[in-house]
Amino acid sequence: MTAITISDQEYRDFSRFLESQCGIVLGESKQYLVRSRLSPLVTKFKLTSLSFLLREVVSGRNRELKLAAVDAMTTNETLWFRDSYPFSVLSDMLLPEMAAKKRPIKIWSAASSSGQEPYSIAMTALETQNKRPGQISNIAITATDISNTMLDMCRQGAYDNLALGRGLSLERRKMFFEEIGDGRMRIKDNVKRMVNFRPQNLTESYALLGKFDIIFCRNVLIYFSPEMKSKVLNQMAKSLNPGGYLLLGASESLTGLTDQFDMVRCNPGIIYKLKS
Repeated sequence: MTAITISDQEYRDFSRFLESQCGIVLGESKQYLVRSRLSPLVTKFKLTSLSFLLREVVSGRNRELKLAAVDAMTTNETLWFRDSYPFSVLSDMLLPEMAAKKRPIKIWSAASSSGQEPYSIAMTALETQNKRPGQISNIAITATDISNTMLDMCRQGAYDNLALGRGLSLERRKMFFEEIGDGRMRIKDNVKRMVNFRPQNLTESYALLGKFDIIFCRNVLIYFSPEMKSKVLNQMAKSLNPGGYLLLGASESLTGLTDQFDMVRCNPGIIYKLKS
């Protein structure tokens, strides 16, 4: 029988490896998470044990196995229109403000997971265009993730009923999705065309992504060390155009991490504007 236990030392070694690769800090006593995420790889790669897998991953000898392990550990579930207020703020405040500048509006969805956030942004943009005909156009959304598996899923834009039921109204299903059988629906081409999916490790340089007017980096920083949070936030500040905005998760804050932004209270919710 394949062993699925790991020692404290193996856990510490893998935790250091994961943080060095993608900034994620596992913390204490998350062995259960490592076991649940990586045990399927033991079978997939026909290995003798989870301990052997961890040693191979940390050593870096097997690049395919290393990438698969990082992929498995960075896959997170998400919701459509999560917390709702960021998308209301986007529609009512940010898109009209950016449209007044008379240039293309560029939005970045960082750590896009299985695509719910960038597609929610695209749907919000289309709804706003319908409410304000002729006023808002030329919106480009870049969505990034470290996981190639997630990026492939995003590009397909196909979801089952369980995924569709997490935050997506029936009205939006009818407007923005089409049936493809087996209880699955695919996002329509007019939504899909708005989003460009690209691989990006948030611990590395963003220079090749270009500049943005709005960045969504929501529920990502919670996995990083304070030092990595500060690095990511300061790099994002450099990736924003003058007057650009940063949106974080509801439980995330910039306090003590960067002085590049001013807080903007939106009632409900808080967003951050790049200092001029």
